[in-house]
Amino acid sequence: MSLTTFASEALADFRTVGAVAPSSRYLTRAMLEPLPLKTARVVVEVGPGTGVITKALLKMIPSDAALLAFEINPRFSSYLGSVVSDSRLILINASAKRLQKRVHDLGYKRVDAVVSSLALGFMPRWQRDTFLHEVGSLLDETGVFTQYQYLHGLQFQNRQLSRLDLVGLLHRHFSSVTRTVVWRNLPPAFVFVCRQPLRAENRPEVCT
Repeated sequence: MSLTTFASEALADFRTVGAVAPSSRYLTRAMLEPLPLKTARVVVEVGPGTGVITKALLKMIPSDAALLAFEINPRFSSYLGSVVSDSRLILINASAKRLQKRVHDLGYKRVDAVVSSLALGFMPRWQRDTFLHEVGSLLDETGVFTQYQYLHGLQFQNRQLSRLDLVGLLHRHFSSVTRTVVWRNLPPAFVFVCRQPLRAENRPEVCT
């Protein structure tokens, strides 16, 4: 898929695409290096798009591991299914809503890593809180979650643009949150690495 086609799809439905160009190899590296991929049994990717990170994940996970990729955009999902032929890839043409239930329905109780390219700033507050709650519930005790955010860090709420405090949001769901900057990406982005999910008894109530 060409950059022009990707950009056209992004302009047509930016809320679900959430990006203006495929992830660079530098962003991909920053998203994947913190993950325990060499020993992973189950990895979840949310928002794989055209599969840049997906292909890198398949090169790094064991031969008997499973990669569950959730892609809501039907054009991207169809494209990814046509260019990646790997029995370890389970492609789900659906959103991240009820992520935990969908993963459980596939027969997996816990996962080793979650990689997200979702545009959290363009999701309703309750939806992104629910998503992060479910990610934390799915992760094993040693699991790792990575999420990127463009440097502008904008969110769209109540028909207004403002800054999204993603660090604060992630800290409501994970004990450990670190951030790095990837300049060599279009546009530059922060990569957040989250560990030690807060369990129900220690986690603030999910926003409604």
